[in-house]
Amino acid sequence: MSFLLEKTLPNEILPKEVFHQEPTIQFFSQEQMSLLDQTRIPKHIAIIPDGNRRWAKNESFHPNEGHHHGADILMDVVNSAQEIGIKTLTFYTFSTENWNRDPDEVEGLMWLIQNYLSDKCSEMIKCGVKFDYIGDMRGVSTSLYQTIQETKKATAHCQKIDMVLAINYGSRDEICRAIQSIAADCSTHKILTENITQELVSSYLDTHKWGDPELLIRTSGEMRISNFLLWQLSYAEIYVSNVLWPDYRPNHLFQAIYNYQQRDRRLGGP
Repeated sequence: MSFLLEKTLPNEILPKEVFHQEPTIQFFSQEQMSLLDQTRIPKHIAIIPDGNRRWAKNESFHPNEGHHHGADILMDVVNSAQEIGIKTLTFYTFSTENWNRDPDEVEGLMWLIQNYLSDKCSEMIKCGVKFDYIGDMRGVSTSLYQTIQETKKATAHCQKIDMVLAINYGSRDEICRAIQSIAADCSTHKILTENITQELVSSYLDTHKWGDPELLIRTSGEMRISNFLLWQLSYAEIYVSNVLWPDYRPNHLFQAIYNYQQRDRRLGGP
């Protein structure tokens, strides 16, 4: 796992700022796209959208306003990623540790996630975005769980890009749940202990549908992964952006992928 610090592209190749959610709108010009090696586009990118509360504090807003503004730019990032050729984006939306925050903020976040999914479902379908989730759903309310399942079902036919939200997710919790499932299957002789491999463990993780991310993006300048996809990020490139998430735009995603392609990914080899 290697870190990739933010590196600014020359101004003449920065993507133009485009804020539109129609699937026919292009976020990047042909000239900009020509700068990317289409054979080295990461299929799966994990994102820690950090900095919502700091953004709100800087603007003298309630923390929940920062989360609202962060949610507003989500679809632009997803649609621009689809244009580049990325197949899956996984967002760290609400961690198992976030329950320790102020109850009003937690309640606001749960409300925001539920209403976001309800409000954006038709747009996801229009843009070909398939919604899914990872995390322990036993910790969320019945109404939120129902909305999550309804959105997943409604977008199941979409094929352009998968948008995965990590909700009540913690990687240590995920690994513990996987071990419990493996132990249960061993006790019923569904699997043999001597057949437990890295590939088998991966198949019990929440992310088994999509494979491991090749790139992790964290915003707001923080240099940690915060209990996010610990197993899956073993050989991921890590790109740290100083931009607070509500200020994140498609051009920042473009820069992250451009920088990612400058790396020599040997994956432990020569």
